[in-house]
Amino acid sequence: MLDLIIWIGIFAVSLFVLIKASDYFTGSAEKIGMHFGLPAFIVGVTIVAIGTSLPELVSSILAVLRNSSEIVVANVVGSNITNIFLILGIAAIISKKIKIVYELVHVDLPLLVGSAFLFAAMIWDGVFTLPEALISILGIIIYFTYTINTEKKHKDIEIRKEMKGQLNVKTPMFNNWAVLIVSAVFIYFGAKYTIESIISLSIILDIGKEIIAVSAVALGTSLPELAVSVAAARKGKPEIAVGNILGSNIFNTFAVMGIPALFGTLIIPSGIIAFSLPMMLIATLLFFFMTQEKVVTKWEGYLLILFYVFFIGKVFGLF
Repeated sequence: MLDLIIWIGIFAVSLFVLIKASDYFTGSAEKIGMHFGLPAFIVGVTIVAIGTSLPELVSSILAVLRNSSEIVVANVVGSNITNIFLILGIAAIISKKIKIVYELVHVDLPLLVGSAFLFAAMIWDGVFTLPEALISILGIIIYFTYTINTEKKHKDIEIRKEMKGQLNVKTPMFNNWAVLIVSAVFIYFGAKYTIESIISLSIILDIGKEIIAVSAVALGTSLPELAVSVAAARKGKPEIAVGNILGSNIFNTFAVMGIPALFGTLIIPSGIIAFSLPMMLIATLLFFFMTQEKVVTKWEGYLLILFYVFFIGKVFGLF
């Protein structure tokens, strides 16, 4: 019992360190990019987009190096489900109504659905190989290229910066570099002990590592998206939550799966394919159909929360 309590504590602390360090890393990277004259939008669409998914990415890479690659797909699938069911649901309830801009419905949503189904097709045979990883990385390059070429349609980046208040470029550059380096070290150790604790807890509790990853880790690593989305909803800009979820899910599907697979073949647990993957596809399709009317109501938000409760309950055998 003592071992269980200790490892739960290590898991909670290391995940918190990983998330906070990623936030500081993103902030300092933004300031450094602005200092060197990179356009504000380019800084935002690349660094901010990567930064909010940094916990998933780094922990996934270390999971592969620790021969626990099943954590990677569970993290991706769980995060995508959490983003839509929980985060969009909360944002819709807080704001009572989310209005969707035309451009998202026209291009971004089909890209989201396409990325989800391509991902499903790739992992359906139980493995994720190097060629599939390269296709995924090509996918995120295409998405970034599209986003950069449609700069004016993605105003959420500027609002996100305003809410985070991180772009004070007057901060001495030495401080920014110091924060970048120190936070990178903390990201590494946060991710390392997050993975170590998952492995230890799975042994102690006699459950699959993917179960912890698809639930607790997915929720924890989605906290940056949750914070941004709730803040946007409270500021009367709930549509930012939609753009945030779109970008995060596409990045997860392509980059968080593709990059770790460069370090080794990913093993896909049968439980993920049998239940969690179909739930992710259901979440993606619900997201697609709910936004076709260019509005997500609070009642649809409650429905999304019900789906999340069902998902977590089913993962832990409560239903």
